[in-house]
Amino acid sequence: MDLTLIASQPLYAATGAAYAAAFAFYGMAWRSTKEIVGRLATALMLVAVAGNLGLIISRWLSADRPPFKSLFETLVFLSLCFAVVYLVMEKVLRTRVFGALFALSCLGVMVFGLTKWDAEIVKLPPALQSAWFVPHVIVYFVGYAALFFATVLSAVQLYKPTFTIQAGTIFKGAISLEDVAYHAVRFGFVLLTFGLLVGSIWAKGAWGDYWVWDPKENWSLVSWLVYAAYLHLRHIKGWRGNRAAWLTIIGFAVVMFTYLGMSMLPTAAESAHVYQG
Repeated sequence: MDLTLIASQPLYAATGAAYAAAFAFYGMAWRSTKEIVGRLATALMLVAVAGNLGLIISRWLSADRPPFKSLFETLVFLSLCFAVVYLVMEKVLRTRVFGALFALSCLGVMVFGLTKWDAEIVKLPPALQSAWFVPHVIVYFVGYAALFFATVLSAVQLYKPTFTIQAGTIFKGAISLEDVAYHAVRFGFVLLTFGLLVGSIWAKGAWGDYWVWDPKENWSLVSWLVYAAYLHLRHIKGWRGNRAAWLTIIGFAVVMFTYLGMSMLPTAAESAHVYQG
């Protein structure tokens, strides 16, 4: 890891440190009976979110464009989405039990972002200079974060099937991890659907057709189909429990391949959507 690079970006370093501190305090909250420890963990997560948002705003102002073009820029945004979705669910579910996992995930995304550092700011190509660009990216990445939340819960479910949450806001009483994951997938699926629709409208204006069979378009459709299958199969006998959990995890693996793995395909050079850096 390039320590000089980290030192030259104090806000990036501070944001990563805040996520690391939040991870430590959420971990301590697992064993501590003192409410102050959990409150400090949440406060540190909020500080990290503020720093993460500051990075995006700073990049937006210096680039004079939405900072969603390069892989590095979207990784910074992805960590923010992970953190915000987690904090919303912490409030809804009234539990911090998943906080350490999400703080560590946000930190991991930030660290990975260092390997994709994009110091050079370039203008958007004509195809991206569209009013649809920002909503398309935002709905997809918030959807990714919701699906990641469902994936984390599904992984915990496989490890501890009897674990339940004593919620008290939108959800009343004890609720299983599988049911919470199901609601998170439903929300994420709606956003994936909206993202596909926005993308098709955008494609019509930019390339003259609603669907051009671009490799990333195709894999976005595959991601959508996997979660559509999950939502359908969950109502069929025998497709609850571990099967549903594994399908949720597989679905997110497909999502991450769509996001990060397109450059490995032979057809990557033909795509206008594949991140090159």
